Amino acid sequence: MKAKVTKQGLVIPTELLDGFDEVEIRKEDRQIVIVPISGEDPILQLGKSPVEDHADDASYNHDRYLSRA
Repeated sequence: MKAKVTKQGLVIPTELLDGFDEVEIRKEDRQIVIVPISGEDPILQLGKSPVEDHADDASYNHDRYLSRA
């Protein structure tokens, strides 16, 4: 597919963006890359389903416990 670049920019056909609410556009070398962005921030999902454990101090000493695994 070819598209004409105008003074206003470039129009991307909606069928190529079907299912995406937001995209990231970036230039890498001589390519323009369009990457879909998920609606959910993975960082905000941390702690939603915690694992049960008997360690009372796991939030303070998690590195120590992970190094034992």
